Amino acid sequence: MIKTMFNKILLSMKSRYNYDVRYMQDILNADLMAFLKLMGCQIMSSHAGNLPTGPLFAARLRAIIWDDCGPCTQLVVNMALEANIEPRIVRAIVDRDMAQLPADIALVVEFTERVLAHDPHANELRKKVVSLWGQKGLIAIGYSISSSRVYPALKYTLGYGDTCHKVNVHDLSLVPRQYSDAPQN
Repeated sequence: MIKTMFNKILLSMKSRYNYDVRYMQDILNADLMAFLKLMGCQIMSSHAGNLPTGPLFAARLRAIIWDDCGPCTQLVVNMALEANIEPRIVRAIVDRDMAQLPADIALVVEFTERVLAHDPHANELRKKVVSLWGQKGLIAIGYSISSSRVYPALKYTLGYGDTCHKVNVHDLSLVPRQYSDAPQN
């Protein structure tokens, strides 16, 4: 009975976001306890603390792009748009077009990528993040980065990983721009 209820939730997610939920259904069918732990990860990934939605989705998008530029990225793009982030901002985050981003979102894009690269320059940016949003904001960014990485790794492990492809932001199709240490505009 509980598996049926969870499967209905997954099918609703599939319909709402046009997202392939088969990997989660496989987990649900094979091991209910494992599925419940995955739901715990979703609780972690939904934590926003006191972080505004723009910086929150900047961390989520850049973290997911780091490990996956396929369906998971499209899912986070759709969620960002649903959260009323302007399409031009979502496009700029995906494109890593720093010149088109407000300063707070550009800071989170840069910080997220430096954290993922284990770059010591993240320490300087961390201070700026904390000065804007305090420790609560830093934790929200940390949860966004950490939890976003779970899904691509899990999907590839279970055989559901997808090769890189374009992401749609309303009427525009983009190939997510990867981080490099070279200066970007």
